Amino acid sequence: MTKRRDLNTLDLFRDYQPPEVAARFEPDVAKGGTLDVKIARVLSEAMSMSGKTRERIAAEMSEYLAQNVTENMLDCYASPARRDHKITLERLIALVDVTGCYELLGFICEFSGFVAVPARYAEVIQLWQTEERLADLERQRQTLRGRVGGLLK
Repeated sequence: MTKRRDLNTLDLFRDYQPPEVAARFEPDVAKGGTLDVKIARVLSEAMSMSGKTRERIAAEMSEYLAQNVTENMLDCYASPARRDHKITLERLIALVDVTGCYELLGFICEFSGFVAVPARYAEVIQLWQTEERLADLERQRQTLRGRVGGLLK
Protein backbone atom coordinates (compact mmCIF):
# COMPACT_ATOMS: atom_id res chain seq x y z
CA MET A 1 0.00 0.00 0.00
CA THR A 2 1.44 3.37 -1.01
CA LYS A 3 1.46 6.30 1.32
CA ARG A 4 -0.53 9.30 0.19
CA ARG A 5 1.09 12.68 0.46
CA ASP A 6 -0.39 15.07 3.01
CA LEU A 7 -1.54 18.03 0.88
CA ASN A 8 -1.78 20.29 3.93
CA THR A 9 1.91 19.99 4.81
CA LEU A 10 4.58 21.78 2.80
CA ASP A 11 7.56 19.80 1.59
CA LEU A 12 10.63 21.79 2.65
CA PHE A 13 12.63 20.89 -0.45
CA ARG A 14 9.85 21.15 -3.01
CA ASP A 15 7.41 23.79 -1.75
CA TYR A 16 9.58 26.28 0.16
CA GLN A 17 10.20 29.56 -1.61
CA PRO A 18 12.75 31.79 0.11
CA PRO A 19 11.58 35.36 0.57
CA GLU A 20 12.65 37.83 -2.10
CA VAL A 21 14.98 40.26 -0.38
CA ALA A 22 15.76 42.63 -3.24
CA ALA A 23 12.89 44.78 -4.48
CA ARG A 24 12.51 44.06 -8.21
CA PHE A 25 9.82 43.97 -10.84
CA GLU A 26 9.36 40.87 -12.96
CA PRO A 27 11.82 41.16 -15.89
CA ASP A 28 9.14 41.64 -18.55
CA VAL A 29 7.62 44.73 -16.84
CA ALA A 30 10.46 47.08 -17.80
CA LYS A 31 11.69 45.16 -20.85
CA GLY A 32 12.16 46.94 -24.16
CA GLY A 33 11.33 50.44 -25.28
CA THR A 34 12.80 53.78 -24.42
CA LEU A 35 13.44 54.90 -20.88
CA ASP A 36 10.21 56.96 -21.01
CA VAL A 37 8.24 53.84 -21.89
CA LYS A 38 9.92 51.75 -19.18
CA ILE A 39 9.19 54.37 -16.54
CA ALA A 40 5.54 54.60 -17.61
CA ARG A 41 5.24 50.78 -17.43
CA VAL A 42 6.72 50.47 -13.95
CA LEU A 43 4.60 53.34 -12.63
CA SER A 44 1.50 51.69 -14.03
CA GLU A 45 2.53 48.32 -12.58
CA ALA A 46 3.22 49.85 -9.16
CA MET A 47 -0.23 51.38 -9.04
CA SER A 48 -1.83 48.09 -10.12
CA MET A 49 0.15 46.05 -7.60
CA SER A 50 -1.01 48.27 -4.73
CA GLY A 51 -4.62 47.13 -5.12
CA LYS A 52 -5.75 50.73 -4.69
CA THR A 53 -7.60 52.79 -7.25
CA ARG A 54 -5.71 55.61 -8.89
CA GLU A 55 -8.21 57.99 -7.34
CA ARG A 56 -7.29 56.68 -3.87
CA ILE A 57 -3.56 56.79 -4.65
CA ALA A 58 -3.89 60.40 -5.84
CA ALA A 59 -5.75 61.36 -2.66
CA GLU A 60 -3.14 59.73 -0.42
CA MET A 61 -0.28 61.30 -2.39
CA SER A 62 -1.97 64.71 -2.08
CA GLU A 63 -2.16 64.26 1.67
CA TYR A 64 1.45 63.01 1.87
CA LEU A 65 2.80 65.94 -0.14
CA ALA A 66 0.36 68.61 1.02
CA GLN A 67 -0.18 69.48 -2.64
CA ASN A 68 -2.77 68.46 -5.17
CA VAL A 69 -2.14 65.24 -7.12
CA THR A 70 -4.95 64.15 -9.42
CA GLU A 71 -5.96 60.84 -10.90
CA ASN A 72 -5.41 62.40 -14.34
CA MET A 73 -1.78 63.18 -13.40
CA LEU A 74 -1.24 59.53 -12.46
CA ASP A 75 -2.82 58.42 -15.73
CA CYS A 76 -0.43 60.69 -17.63
CA TYR A 77 2.63 59.44 -15.71
CA ALA A 78 1.64 55.85 -16.47
CA SER A 79 0.99 56.45 -20.18
CA PRO A 80 3.90 55.78 -22.56
CA ALA A 81 2.21 58.11 -25.06
CA ARG A 82 2.33 61.12 -22.69
CA ARG A 83 6.00 62.05 -22.95
CA ASP A 84 5.26 65.61 -21.81
CA HIS A 85 4.20 64.50 -18.30
CA LYS A 86 7.06 63.28 -16.10
CA ILE A 87 6.78 62.31 -12.47
CA THR A 88 8.87 64.45 -10.13
CA LEU A 89 11.14 62.97 -7.48
CA GLU A 90 8.96 64.07 -4.58
CA ARG A 91 5.90 62.53 -6.25
CA LEU A 92 7.81 59.31 -6.89
CA ILE A 93 8.74 59.18 -3.21
CA ALA A 94 5.09 59.71 -2.29
CA LEU A 95 4.01 57.04 -4.78
CA VAL A 96 6.42 54.52 -3.26
CA ASP A 97 5.17 55.31 0.23
CA VAL A 98 1.48 55.26 -0.70
CA THR A 99 1.60 52.10 -2.83
CA GLY A 100 4.22 50.25 -0.79
CA CYS A 101 5.76 49.26 -4.13
CA TYR A 102 9.47 49.17 -3.30
CA GLU A 103 10.13 47.58 -6.67
CA LEU A 104 10.18 51.18 -7.95
CA LEU A 105 13.34 51.73 -5.89
CA GLY A 106 14.82 48.56 -7.36
CA PHE A 107 14.01 49.79 -10.87
CA ILE A 108 15.97 52.99 -10.25
CA CYS A 109 18.90 51.22 -8.58
CA GLU A 110 19.34 48.74 -11.43
CA PHE A 111 20.51 51.52 -13.76
CA SER A 112 23.62 51.92 -11.61
CA GLY A 113 24.17 48.23 -10.94
CA PHE A 114 22.69 48.30 -7.44
CA VAL A 115 19.73 46.66 -5.74
CA ALA A 116 17.29 47.97 -3.16
CA VAL A 117 17.11 45.88 0.00
CA PRO A 118 15.30 46.51 3.28
CA ALA A 119 17.30 48.46 5.89
CA ARG A 120 17.19 45.48 8.28
CA TYR A 121 19.75 43.77 6.00
CA ALA A 122 22.23 46.69 6.08
CA GLU A 123 24.33 45.21 8.89
CA VAL A 124 24.38 41.79 7.23
CA ILE A 125 25.71 43.42 4.06
CA GLN A 126 28.20 45.48 6.08
CA LEU A 127 29.42 42.33 7.84
CA TRP A 128 29.87 40.54 4.50
CA GLN A 129 31.80 43.53 3.10
CA THR A 130 34.03 43.63 6.20
CA GLU A 131 34.74 39.91 5.95
CA GLU A 132 35.59 40.31 2.26
CA ARG A 133 38.04 43.13 3.09
CA LEU A 134 39.61 41.05 5.87
CA ALA A 135 39.99 38.06 3.53
CA ASP A 136 41.59 40.33 0.93
CA LEU A 137 44.00 41.74 3.55
CA GLU A 138 44.87 38.22 4.68
CA ARG A 139 45.66 37.23 1.06
CA GLN A 140 47.86 40.32 0.72
CA ARG A 141 49.58 39.47 4.03
CA GLN A 142 50.29 35.92 2.93
CA THR A 143 51.66 37.14 -0.42
CA LEU A 144 53.97 39.60 1.31
CA ARG A 145 55.13 36.97 3.82
CA GLY A 146 55.98 34.73 0.89
CA ARG A 147 58.00 37.48 -0.80
CA VAL A 148 59.77 38.64 2.35
CA GLY A 149 60.56 35.09 3.39
CA GLY A 150 63.50 34.92 5.81
CA LEU A 151 63.89 38.66 6.26
CA LEU A 152 61.53 38.66 9.26
CA LYS A 153 63.75 36.32 11.30
